[in-house]
Amino acid sequence: MTEHETGLTRRESLLRFAGAAAIVGTAGAWRLASAEAAGSGTDAVSQGLVTCVLTPELTEGPYYVRGEKLRRDITEGKPGTALLLNLRVLNARTCKAIRNATVEVWHCDAGGVYSGAVANDPGTNFLRGGQKTNAGGTAQIKTIYPGWYQGRAVHIHVKVHVHGSVVHTGQLFFPAAITEAVYAKAPYSTHGTSPDTSNAEDAIYRNGGAKGMLALKRNGAGYRGSIAMGVHA
Repeated sequence: MTEHETGLTRRESLLRFAGAAAIVGTAGAWRLASAEAAGSGTDAVSQGLVTCVLTPELTEGPYYVRGEKLRRDITEGKPGTALLLNLRVLNARTCKAIRNATVEVWHCDAGGVYSGAVANDPGTNFLRGGQKTNAGGTAQIKTIYPGWYQGRAVHIHVKVHVHGSVVHTGQLFFPAAITEAVYAKAPYSTHGTSPDTSNAEDAIYRNGGAKGMLALKRNGAGYRGSIAMGVHA
């Protein structure tokens, strides 16, 4: 299965900081965590001085199915390494958490197959669904570590809705070392122990995917994946 996608990013402005002021560009919002911060936006991020940034837009891809259910567990009995997603939604202008945003995710199973029309069975909905964010802006979704398919790095699709409007469409990516460890075991190993496309080789990842990299920690026999997504609310 090959997914033909072209990366889409918002036009990003070069941001500079002085004192405690934060300059807001047309494509992103940055807030200083220190009144002593100075220099470019890129430097501020690398030094950990920025508390939020507008998450880059990445293509929806051909596998989105509208109208999926709100539910915390989207596994539908699919085998794989457990993955608990903590997806936080922030207002990129104020850095405040957004409550009651709907976060949708969808991804392939351990063998690289999507549910829905892609699996030639429109009635299936495994590894698809959404969840509302809580008071802290976090949507928690129970799924499995995604598999891979030809031409793409390992990824999860994500879409964020606020007040009924889509405010972000993107993709979440995985550290190669953890992917290698997961794929060494069943059921992933029967499909191939490594994807044919690395993050660096993936056209979507190269268009801003680094900002969609999940922070992964062990969680029992599986992993907990966390990320904060800055959006225009």
